[in-house]
Amino acid sequence: MWIPVQIDENSAEPLYHQIETQLRSLIISGVIAEGTLLPSIREFAGDLKCSVITVRRVYQDLENEGLLRTRQGTGTFVSNVGEGAREDYKRDAVTKALETAVDVAHSVQCTREELVELFKEIVERKYTGQE
Repeated sequence: MWIPVQIDENSAEPLYHQIETQLRSLIISGVIAEGTLLPSIREFAGDLKCSVITVRRVYQDLENEGLLRTRQGTGTFVSNVGEGAREDYKRDAVTKALETAVDVAHSVQCTREELVELFKEIVERKYTGQE
C-alpha cells in the first residue's frame, strides 16, 4: 500500500516527526481505514528513502498511542480510532497551529484586531476555494 507521506528534507523538523505527524493524521482522519495493513518497516523506509530505524520509531510511537497494532509474522495494522479520539486530535492539532500563529503575530507586533481580520480573510479564502 502506498501511503501519501511527504518528507521535506530542508525542514528543521526531524524526519521521524514529519512521518509520524502525517501518518497519525491519515489514521485519525480515516484516510487510512481501520484494519489496513501498513507496509513493512523496510518497505516503507524504502518508499520514503529514509532509515529503517526512523520508520520503526514511528510505528512504535503510534502503536504506543494505540493507533497501530502489530501481529508477529503478519504485519502492522491500523487500530480502531473512536470518534472521541478523532475530535480530540482535531482540536489539539488546530489549537497548536493557532497558538503558533498567535505567537508569531505577537512577535511581529501584530495587534489583536489585525490578527482577527487576517484570520477571517484566510478562513474565507480557504473555505470558498479562492486560492
